[in-house]
Amino acid sequence: MTRRTETRNRPQVAFVSTYPPTECGLATFTQDVLQAVERHGWDGVVVSADHETRINHPDPRVIYQIRREETDDYIEAAQLLNRSPVRAVSLQHEYGIFGGEMGDKVLTFLKHLRAPVVTTLHTVVPKPSEPMREILQAVVRASDAVVVMAGTAVRLLDTVYHAPTHHVYVIPHGAPEPLPISPQEAKARIGMSGRIVLSTFGLVSRGKGIEDVIRALPAVVEQFPNVMYLVLGETHPKVRAHEGESYREFLMSEVERLGLQNHVVFVNRYLSLEDIRLYLRATDVYITPYLNPDQITSGTLAYAIAAGCVALSTPYLYAREVLGDGGGMLVQFNNPHSIADALLQLLSDPVLMRYHRLVAQRKAAGLSWHKVGQAYARLFDRVGRDLALPFGVVQPAMASYLESQRAG
Repeated sequence: MTRRTETRNRPQVAFVSTYPPTECGLATFTQDVLQAVERHGWDGVVVSADHETRINHPDPRVIYQIRREETDDYIEAAQLLNRSPVRAVSLQHEYGIFGGEMGDKVLTFLKHLRAPVVTTLHTVVPKPSEPMREILQAVVRASDAVVVMAGTAVRLLDTVYHAPTHHVYVIPHGAPEPLPISPQEAKARIGMSGRIVLSTFGLVSRGKGIEDVIRALPAVVEQFPNVMYLVLGETHPKVRAHEGESYREFLMSEVERLGLQNHVVFVNRYLSLEDIRLYLRATDVYITPYLNPDQITSGTLAYAIAAGCVALSTPYLYAREVLGDGGGMLVQFNNPHSIADALLQLLSDPVLMRYHRLVAQRKAAGLSWHKVGQAYARLFDRVGRDLALPFGVVQPAMASYLESQRAG
């Protein structure tokens, strides 16, 4: 029996987002959610966004490509979905991927869309500009359901954006299952046997704060000379097109200036999922030293926690929420001394490391793509089947969460 025959009666959801082979975290997230909901009874198609020109797309799921600044493309994409058999549209909202001022062309798409839409918000900043606030408020009002990845985002939508929240759900950023090998075997595979492995992965760009970790290392290496810090990933393609490899070259010059050539490794390539799983399995402490305090989600931190890594992070919004009750430690922004102190505290105290690792492992189950895909599938089913049904099944605690925030 062919796959077409097997799935011909399955409901269909259309994802509107960037999508591989585009190299960005949003594209990877979209592909992961699509594959996850397909394991829970849905079929996925894609309207890919953020194109300068259309390409011969390698994935047959991509049924349309939106050129970033072509208004007619947004209208045509909406009309295509209106005529299609899709029962729900999953819009991935990020200001940077749609055309117009602050991505306001997405509102043209929503204005012409008649199919039920579930919007996942990837950015909800606490102090938005007026255009940002108005666009996000309009997106939330035009959506049949809204997904955020942290409870903090619900409070911001309510108190800062003055947007309705009765249809907002918290579904975590998903992550793959840990690689089923021991950390020692993973270290051996990457040539790090006997080393204490620290790592940061993702597309490299200014604002990631990697220089602060490098500047923290001399104090750590003095006490733990077997420490190795892995900077995993290539430079973000849009950054590389604008400024080349200047940031990476700056980081490498810092490594040389501080005499850390034997303690820092740059893996300058786009990592496959299997690469990421292997490196995370080998990691003792995963670090997100990001500089933007308003960051409301981090796929890399979710991946690390799901892999059972102990995490070290600056206190951006997502990290504060995820690590607030353990699984890692928070450090100050732009402060190598704070990073060094936290690393020394962790590496000097096996009991503390074990505690945070156990907390991370407890959290990992809720971050699995299986559970996240199930939550999205249930939400698509509810929105696509009967909008009159009451909300609250995916995240029944949302009403009480909002009340507690307002009362506080």
